[in-house]
Amino acid sequence: MSQPRPDSPLAAKVFPSPNHGERATGVRPDMIVLHYTGMPTGAEALGRLCNPVAEVSCHYFVWEDGGILQLVPEARRAWHAGLSSWAGESDLNSRSIGIEIVNPGHEGGSPPFPAVQIDAVADLCAEISGRLGIRPERVLAHSDIAPARKRDPGEFFPWDVLHARGVGHFVPAARIAGGRFFARGDEGQPVQALQAMFALYGYGIAVTGVYDEATEQVVRAFQRHFRREQVDGVADASTITTLRDLIATRPSLKPPLAV
Repeated sequence: MSQPRPDSPLAAKVFPSPNHGERATGVRPDMIVLHYTGMPTGAEALGRLCNPVAEVSCHYFVWEDGGILQLVPEARRAWHAGLSSWAGESDLNSRSIGIEIVNPGHEGGSPPFPAVQIDAVADLCAEISGRLGIRPERVLAHSDIAPARKRDPGEFFPWDVLHARGVGHFVPAARIAGGRFFARGDEGQPVQALQAMFALYGYGIAVTGVYDEATEQVVRAFQRHFRREQVDGVADASTITTLRDLIATRPSLKPPLAV
């Protein structure tokens, strides 16, 4: 029997996981979700992603040295996103390509991602995006789509490096300074407008006018991706300005509300 060929020419080989299913009828992947493995070693992570008992998987797996494996065919629904939402959509497993990046993550002390590994991730994302027509703003973190549950790939992941390689939507973060801010317990129209801005960009957030735990989780997830210098869940001027700049650079979106 011949060895199956990877969908991406950048993958060295197929290392099949049994953990996948049918994509929802009529749905094609239009987003990429990046994860860190969050386990002590890549071998342990690969074993879990291929263990039918674990019921988790991904499409691609990127080693520290930049080597790439394909675990699940792109045509199939890998089990990587979990309970999640983006831009009003759920069942993101049906809409996405999942990429696991070997790194022990926060629990393992957040070691740096090797440059050769980031180069491989950038190349893989660019190849998949070009072939499938995935828009830059649809290359997301696991924490973006599941802010209440997930932190990966974390605030030490170099999204700016990927953007410089043509991958993802990104703007320079506004400088952290004093000024007005919103935090847990605040209420009113300005908080409502802030929540509406996050929802407009794509985050799954209820527009209630109350800066509750869920809002704090979304702000923290946003900071991990776009304002990485300080991740505290407080919507300071730097966070809000960075969000405005992101919205302003997406031509399909309307101007942000005043806050």
